[in-house]
Amino acid sequence: MVTQTAAYDAQTPVFLAKEEPHAPSSTMLGFWIYLMSDCLIFAVLFATHGVLGRNYAAGPGPQDLFDLPLVAVNTSMLLFSSITYGFAMLAMEKDKQKATLIWLAITGLFGAAFVGLELYEFAHLIMEGAGPQRSAFLSSFFTLVGTHGVHVTVGIIWLITLMVQVGKYGLGAANKRRLMCLSLFWHFLDVIWIGVFSFVYLMGVLG
Repeated sequence: MVTQTAAYDAQTPVFLAKEEPHAPSSTMLGFWIYLMSDCLIFAVLFATHGVLGRNYAAGPGPQDLFDLPLVAVNTSMLLFSSITYGFAMLAMEKDKQKATLIWLAITGLFGAAFVGLELYEFAHLIMEGAGPQRSAFLSSFFTLVGTHGVHVTVGIIWLITLMVQVGKYGLGAANKRRLMCLSLFWHFLDVIWIGVFSFVYLMGVLG
């Protein structure tokens, strides 16, 4: 005869599946898929600028607006930030928490300088009456360069967040994986900017 307790135990559901953390390999794969989707976004913006980049609507063109020395300085800021992030990754591999945080901070400063110079350029163009509504060329320019600037800004916020986490929890496996993802994102933005500098600025002024 089955007792009341035994009958209750028989009716109690048993959950065999339990939540497991994502494997590092799946995290990196997912992040690579995200980067590929970002590539598509920038490919569309580059193509749009390629089509609209000569439509000035009787307004100023690249030769009249772009300050190549300023853009070159801005480019160097982003390239230097890529180098310093590489130093941060080297320090991370050696489990040097303090050195990692220092290099991340320097990277953030270079990134902030890049965004600051880009905002200065945008403000200067708008003050001269060359805002995004002036022509199709300027609409595509502001959209492409502005989208990249937003990505860099998000990267800086992400970097600051990781610095707080590393300072609080150290260089554990999870934080190392997050720093690796940000490294891919940061270097990806460098590659995109080289395309912007070459295709938008250099070809615009010299072409």
